[in-house]
Amino acid sequence: MTECNAPDDAVGFVERMGLFWEAEGFPRIAGRIFGFLFLQPDACSLDELADALAVSKASVSTDARRLEQYGLLERQSRPGDRRDYYGIAPDVTARMVAMRRERIARFRDMLACDATAGALHPVVRDRLRAMDVVHRHLDTALDAILRELESEGLASTAIAPNHATRS
Repeated sequence: MTECNAPDDAVGFVERMGLFWEAEGFPRIAGRIFGFLFLQPDACSLDELADALAVSKASVSTDARRLEQYGLLERQSRPGDRRDYYGIAPDVTARMVAMRRERIARFRDMLACDATAGALHPVVRDRLRAMDVVHRHLDTALDAILRELESEGLASTAIAPNHATRS
């Protein structure tokens, strides 16, 4: 078992990851937890995470559970130890692609609803169509990436697409 810590030069990575995830709509601490654990070969306890990130254990616990619910972290236990340990999910890459694909699908649904709202000016209709075309191509590309990850054993069948891509 290795100790959970990050080399001094990794501090910037962890902080940048926190800012990135914050821009994506997550709490900054969730991004910092993800960034820190991404650099760890083994799972870390909540106490280790709180110490390493200089934040409260309650905050770490809340955001670690949030990341676990998204399937990005995996909770683990160790024999004889009642503490929870968290590590990066083995298929985290595919899960992140699937999350991005879901966001694109929700955006396309929103565009489709707005496109049917009354008579639209031709410029607006063209703008909506162009946005839909781009997002349809993104969806198709992400679908292909998920299939490739599955074929390489880097995604579980629960993540891999099992539905037809929208047209």
